[in-house]
Amino acid sequence: MRIDLAWWRGRTHDLGRMDLKDLIRVYFTYPAVIVYLVLGGAGFAWAVLRASALWPLAAAVGLVALVYPLVWYLLHRFVLHGRFLYRHRFTAKVWKRIHFDHHQDPHDLRVLFGALYTTVPTIGLVTVPIGWAVGGEAGAAAAFAAGMLTTCFYEFAHCIQHLNHTPKSPALRRIKRLHMAHHFHNETGNFGITSFVWDRLFGTLYEKPSEVPRSASVFNLGYTTAEAERYPWVARLSPPVTSIGAHRERRRPRGLEVPSMDRTQA
Repeated sequence: MRIDLAWWRGRTHDLGRMDLKDLIRVYFTYPAVIVYLVLGGAGFAWAVLRASALWPLAAAVGLVALVYPLVWYLLHRFVLHGRFLYRHRFTAKVWKRIHFDHHQDPHDLRVLFGALYTTVPTIGLVTVPIGWAVGGEAGAAAAFAAGMLTTCFYEFAHCIQHLNHTPKSPALRRIKRLHMAHHFHNETGNFGITSFVWDRLFGTLYEKPSEVPRSASVFNLGYTTAEAERYPWVARLSPPVTSIGAHRERRRPRGLEVPSMDRTQA
């Protein structure tokens, strides 16, 4: 009996065509996730072997859990949505890979995950000093491991938000709605993933699309034709800038409530 794999191949990296079971299967076999899990496990093992007491490890993990949402907010708002990276030849390709492509096609799982060469060093730079301050070498290892496993949780939550699936939990439906508004209505707000506390504190939270105007740069992040003429490095690796977002509007996954948006507008 011949098994037709065309259906599965077409769904492998397209969150708009996957269900929750598909996502779980793909998520735990995805190379980046495997790396995070291996590094997280190794970090915790090293921390336990080197620790003289458990409380510094617990403190390091707790501090990472508190700091992580703020770090993500700052990086997302000021680095990923900033214009510095695409204006320089040597960082344009990185920006394209880690965020521009994600806003170009929010359903493509391959560009939803951060690139390992950017995420792992960043996690290390943030978590290791925190852990070292409270627990020395063991605390640093525990903090780094906590950063890896927190990243796994964030990435899975991020996938759920882009999945063609309506969460049963009201809390999950809310964070999905807020994140999808960031992608399909106005990208200058709702920078959180699992927590929008910092959006509220810094004034970038909007609960309903009607609260803010629709952004013309929601798909191209400000990298317009004029910008591409001045800073051409991303454009050389991308489709014509004028076509950006031409079909994204019609591919919003189920579970969204973005009432002010015109579904037919490109």
